[in-house]
Amino acid sequence: MRLDVATAADLPEVHRLVEAAYRGDSARAGWTHEADLVGGVRTDTDELQVMLDSPTQHLLVGREDNSIAGCVALTDKDDGLVYLGMFTVATSRQAGGLGRRLLVAAEGHAREQHGAERIEMQVIRQREELIAWYERRGYRRTGEARPFPYDEPRYTPLRPDLEFVVLEKRL
Repeated sequence: MRLDVATAADLPEVHRLVEAAYRGDSARAGWTHEADLVGGVRTDTDELQVMLDSPTQHLLVGREDNSIAGCVALTDKDDGLVYLGMFTVATSRQAGGLGRRLLVAAEGHAREQHGAERIEMQVIRQREELIAWYERRGYRRTGEARPFPYDEPRYTPLRPDLEFVVLEKRL
C-alpha cells in the first residue's frame, strides 16, 4: 500500500469509498460500518475539498493496485496532538490487514509531518467491536465522551442514545 496526500482529482473516488463503507446496505458488506446506527450522508465532496484546502488538515489515500483502497483525515490540533478521522477501508478489502497498514502509515505521517506525540479519535460508543480493534493497536479510552451531533441535518441517527468515546495513543 502507498500512502499519498489526496488531490482534487481523488475526491469523487474518496467520496464513493467513504459513503459505501459507512452508510447504507453496501456498508454491511464490511464489519466497520455505521449503517445500523446512522443513516444519511457521511460526507460530501465539498467537505473533502475543505480538508484539501486547510493548512491544518491532510486527507490521505491508501492506494493498492492503482486504486484508492482506503483513506484517513488528519487534523493538527497543536501541542503535539493530531486528530484522526474518516478512517475508511473499502469493504471488499476489510479483514485482510489493509486497515492495520493504513493506520500505521497514518500514525507515521502524523509524527513526521505534524510532529505529533499523541493521536486522538472518536468512535461511536455502540461500536464496541471497532473500539476493541483500535485498542488492540494501542489506543486507549480517555474516559471522555462527546455528544453525537443530532442537530446535523445530513445525519439520520437511528437511535436516541448515540455518543462518541475518545480514544488516544501516544506515538
